[in-house]
Amino acid sequence: MDIRIRVPQKRSQRLFNRCRADNKSSSWELYREAQRRYRKEVRKASKETWRTFCSSVNDLPRSARLHRALSRDPKTRLGSLVAPTRECTQSKGDTLDLLLDTHFPNSAAVEGGVVPTTACHATRVAWQVTAGIITYLRVDWAIDSFAAYKSPSMDGIFLALLQEGWEILIPYLVRIFRACLVTGFVPALWHQAKVVFIPKPGRSSYCGPRDVRPISLTLFLL
Repeated sequence: MDIRIRVPQKRSQRLFNRCRADNKSSSWELYREAQRRYRKEVRKASKETWRTFCSSVNDLPRSARLHRALSRDPKTRLGSLVAPTRECTQSKGDTLDLLLDTHFPNSAAVEGGVVPTTACHATRVAWQVTAGIITYLRVDWAIDSFAAYKSPSMDGIFLALLQEGWEILIPYLVRIFRACLVTGFVPALWHQAKVVFIPKPGRSSYCGPRDVRPISLTLFLL
């Protein structure tokens, strides 16, 4: 399905370039409104294109392929896998260990989950420079640039929560981001990622660790 929304996208891009040039609150508000219109047009075009696609599926083979694709269980769990030594895993723990050794070689478990980091001493000049880099408008733009319902990580926070509560949250986020940048410290929770293994398409079987691929979901705040 090919979806093209040209005019709102070009207008949004022009407003973004203008905002970067003059950095005025009024310009950023116009940009946010253009982004809302653009996302609305994308959703509208997606629905229309999907209806057109469904109405064009008339022949039985194509309908059968579509039914098989939609009827797959997205929560299918992996069972026993065959290791390179031709031995089968006997438990869920063995299966996870095999997947980690295959896709994340030379990795090691860390006591407590994350490696502690040390923060450097921040000077007044560093705080001033950081204040010019991380601004309210830039944090607002960064949050608004993500899709609202992308898959969350370990904390379970969707971007929709940040986008709807931006007036309350952004002042706190700005302080946190500035402190992270000026001290060189990243919160321990932000080091964690949720790894999901997805079956590779077109495989005749899914018995080996190479028949799936990992997707790492990091925290949106990171």
